[in-house]
Amino acid sequence: MPRPPRSNPTTRTHAIELRKELTPAEGKLWSRIRNDQLGVNFRRQHAIGNYIPDFCSPKSKLIIELDGSQHVEHEEYDTERTRYLESQGYKVIRFWNSDVMNNIEGVILAIMYALEKQQ
Repeated sequence: MPRPPRSNPTTRTHAIELRKELTPAEGKLWSRIRNDQLGVNFRRQHAIGNYIPDFCSPKSKLIIELDGSQHVEHEEYDTERTRYLESQGYKVIRFWNSDVMNNIEGVILAIMYALEKQQ
């Protein structure tokens, strides 16, 4: 029996579009986590349900979200989104864009710690 799709066609199409334009923070983090550099595979803009997390490791069930100042105004949406992703078995960790830009080593250490806890 085939498994159900993880997302809908509209969300998947939007994810493809988002992959074409990285924010500076996304680009900086992606350069450090891509190609299994942390021992796990991450995907960018990986559609899950109606949501598109910034980075996702399906095998490790870890999602990394980068938040800019606009997320202060979307706290309720982010809470709902996190609740849904966690209901799908994922652990969601969040970093401010400024943390990625100014303390990438600290962010990488936090991701590695989260990966260890997921195993």
